[in-house]
Amino acid sequence: MALALKRTPLYTAHRLAGAKIVEFAGWEMPVQYTGVTDEHLAVRQRAGLFDVSHMGEIEVRGPGALERCQELTVNDVGRMKQFQAQYNLLLNEQGGVVDDVIFYRTAADRWLICVNASNAAKDFLWIESHARNQPAVEVEDLSDRYAQLALQGPLAEKIVQPLTKLPLAQIKSFYFAYGDVASVRCLVARTGYTGEAGFELYCDAGDGEKLWNNLLEAGSAHGLVPAGLGARDTLRLEKAYPLYGHELDDQTTPLEAGLDWVVKFSKNRFIGRDILAKQKETGLTRKLVGLELVEPGIARAGYRVMKGDQTVGHVTSGTRSPSLAKSIALAYVSSAEGGLDNSLAVEIRGRKVACKTVELPFYRGQL
Repeated sequence: MALALKRTPLYTAHRLAGAKIVEFAGWEMPVQYTGVTDEHLAVRQRAGLFDVSHMGEIEVRGPGALERCQELTVNDVGRMKQFQAQYNLLLNEQGGVVDDVIFYRTAADRWLICVNASNAAKDFLWIESHARNQPAVEVEDLSDRYAQLALQGPLAEKIVQPLTKLPLAQIKSFYFAYGDVASVRCLVARTGYTGEAGFELYCDAGDGEKLWNNLLEAGSAHGLVPAGLGARDTLRLEKAYPLYGHELDDQTTPLEAGLDWVVKFSKNRFIGRDILAKQKETGLTRKLVGLELVEPGIARAGYRVMKGDQTVGHVTSGTRSPSLAKSIALAYVSSAEGGLDNSLAVEIRGRKVACKTVELPFYRGQL
């Protein structure tokens, strides 16, 4: 029997707003309201409001929490200050990515970890299994406790500031603060997944709809619109942010994905470290690259990347960029073909469409 799809606390609000609802990672989620391109450009030019309450939240706490987090992740959690956030990766023993996550250090010995919706249950079991029998560590799945909204765009601060006494301008990128927004207690973070300035707001699930409605009302004069998963995907792709299940999975290492900057070999040990060190020493056989199509067509995930008649890789994500008005894609190709400005082709429905490798990110906004 198929499992029932989950709904966020904002499901009714999405229906009332006319959202097109789709299944995503076991959830019924809004993919668009007025159109992906309109919502995408609103975020780039003004602001958009996303419901990302399907994301999971896991808390790790206790005197032994730092040691466990250091073992489970590639970045250096020990360098985080309280009220700081950090992009990080959980790896398996083969160096593959269990998930890409955001850590929030909420106290000296307490971290809130935001994980991908599709991986929430897997991540909790992974983290809990490595903390089991460790009396100084507690792990708790708090996903049902939170609603999470993302207000992204150049006017985000102007929209949120009248609703809170928090000095938003003083919250630096990848830091956060606690405070009331529209009389709703929130964790307000300068983080996001669109490449624009903005905030991610975590609140009690029961307050999610109130916060959503107040933000939309406050932002209407500034052109704020609700935005769905469709715009979220095109925005992140323009910035070449990886998406789990596309650019990342448990068979892909951070080095192949171009996430070398996240891996801190200076740490004594972490799961997957030896595999990554060996891969760094011997070199990569494949790498993630950016492609720009120079002929009409849209490259979709799974399409073959060709050099002449030889397959040299495959597309992981592709779209027609609303900001750049050109077709772009991310692809894994053999390292030998991964240099910049290399002429390749993507096979689209049996037709070879010319493309070239380009520098990432595709779109260079204010972040």
